[in-house]
Amino acid sequence: MTQRIEDYALIGDLQTAALVGMDGSIDWLCLPRFDSGACFAALLGDEENGHWRVAPKGAGRCTRRRYVGESLVLESVWETRTGTVKIVDFMPQRDAAPDVIRIVEGVSGTVEMAGTLRLRFDYGSVVPWVRRSDGERIAIAGPDSVWLRSEPQVKTWGHQFSTRSSFTVGAGEKVAFVLTWHPSHHDRPALCDPFAALEESLTDWAAWSSRCQAEGPYREAVVRSLITLKGLTYAPTGGIVAAPTTSLPEELGGVRNWDYRFCWLRDATLTLGALLSAGYLDEAKAWRNWLLRAVAGDPADLQIMYGLSGERRLPEMELPWLSGYEGSSPVRTGNEAVRQLQLDVYGEVIDSLYLARAAGLPAERHAWNLQLSLLGFLESRWREPDEGLWEVRGARRHFVHSKVMAWVAADRAVRTLEEHPEMRGDVGRWRTMRDEVHQEVCEKGYDPVRNTFTQSYGSVELDAAALLIPRVGFLPPEDPRVIGTVDAILAELGTGDGLVRRYSTAGEAVDGLPGSEGAFLACSFWLVDALRMTGRVKEAREIFEQLLALRNDVGLLAEEYDPVSGRQVGNFPQAFSHIGLVSTALALCREDTAG
Repeated sequence: MTQRIEDYALIGDLQTAALVGMDGSIDWLCLPRFDSGACFAALLGDEENGHWRVAPKGAGRCTRRRYVGESLVLESVWETRTGTVKIVDFMPQRDAAPDVIRIVEGVSGTVEMAGTLRLRFDYGSVVPWVRRSDGERIAIAGPDSVWLRSEPQVKTWGHQFSTRSSFTVGAGEKVAFVLTWHPSHHDRPALCDPFAALEESLTDWAAWSSRCQAEGPYREAVVRSLITLKGLTYAPTGGIVAAPTTSLPEELGGVRNWDYRFCWLRDATLTLGALLSAGYLDEAKAWRNWLLRAVAGDPADLQIMYGLSGERRLPEMELPWLSGYEGSSPVRTGNEAVRQLQLDVYGEVIDSLYLARAAGLPAERHAWNLQLSLLGFLESRWREPDEGLWEVRGARRHFVHSKVMAWVAADRAVRTLEEHPEMRGDVGRWRTMRDEVHQEVCEKGYDPVRNTFTQSYGSVELDAAALLIPRVGFLPPEDPRVIGTVDAILAELGTGDGLVRRYSTAGEAVDGLPGSEGAFLACSFWLVDALRMTGRVKEAREIFEQLLALRNDVGLLAEEYDPVSGRQVGNFPQAFSHIGLVSTALALCREDTAG
């Protein structure tokens, strides 16, 4: 049976990540990187597509689970008729090869355990050849090789193209399993001591978490979200993936299934802001540097997303052998939206670099020249229609948010030149552009009858991205048009409980896709911010508390929430949702301090 999306927890080593279900099964893992082929893909198919379960024999879901302290080390506990056992799952930060470690520890009584390892490389399509060597199991197929060992050794045997194990643990006894991947043409990497690795991981995470400067009633939620963002970071480059998964549906049984294992420029400003506000300057600098490397080159070639190292080619394809999560097909890898024109990303890049400079991050000499180049391109193109923030696959339109972000680009250039007169640039040129964009948006993107900004010029549809208008400074929060827009979005895109959808999927298909989707969690955090900024602090705090209650038992959020089924939907865990949580929580805490 497929588990709910929120039944999973994340473990990772800052280069890839795995999802562990409440039944003790790892149903998703890509090796060696986030964007590599999955060796466990049961999440998007069934057990035959690969998984690794360790649990008490005959048991179902664990009794309870938690992350150990402020870490990404997961502890799951089963209370059985004969005793209690816990399993500690984690991935230590790697020296060379990635390891997945599962430590089984008896707590009381005796518990009979059972394990099933079913490796299927290339997203569940390739069955490896498995052999035994000195009590260990070695699985090889093409470029992939995986070793499984245990300390102490336990009995294993092959069964229907899987490796089974059976053992008993008593109070205080421990059995550790280590699964190690390496390229099949390389020698086996050095062995990892699982028990020493656990202590090192807990020490490393405690030291990292202690750097968080957040205080107040939301510290626990902020730290957990920051740990999640750290877990979604590809350490070698500093890039942060939108999510570690692909094709978890925005609508159960629907076709809105996308690959999010890449780095989006749209996330840049909000991510930098969250990291800087919480005191994580090193991570903010690494993300800023990834951004500079990725966008270098001809401004006309700027993409909305890139690979972990800044790769530009992310071809989209479907995997027909996977049935999809709860029948939600097709399953996709790659993302065709990489070819879209989204003019807002120019503003997001320039805003990010302005924010980094204002926060005191060490300057990169070429960064300003790059921004001037991006501005010059945007100056000549901002009047064109595009696909917009939400990567719609319908016709291009004059999306209001895209125009607002063009204004942001010009505004940040003006601010930079005013604040740093030593920097070269024609401040009058960018003031003129800023004024022209502002005037056009207010004339063509605003509906005076309904007193709201619309999704695109001349449309009647609304877009939750308009909630960002006061946040980016396009209009002050007290402007009647801002207040009217907040009210209209609540009325037309709200679900009645403080959640909001990105845009309407009814009537004309703006995004060119059938079906619908859930409430978008990042937009719901934007609503909280907009309510707070417009003086409705009590209402904002109430909705924020409701959003916190949507987190799963270990504090994780997917991309969206379906209020009808009461379930999380979309890729999981979602960086954009956790960025929104951090930013909103810190802003509410500042509101308390100011009050």
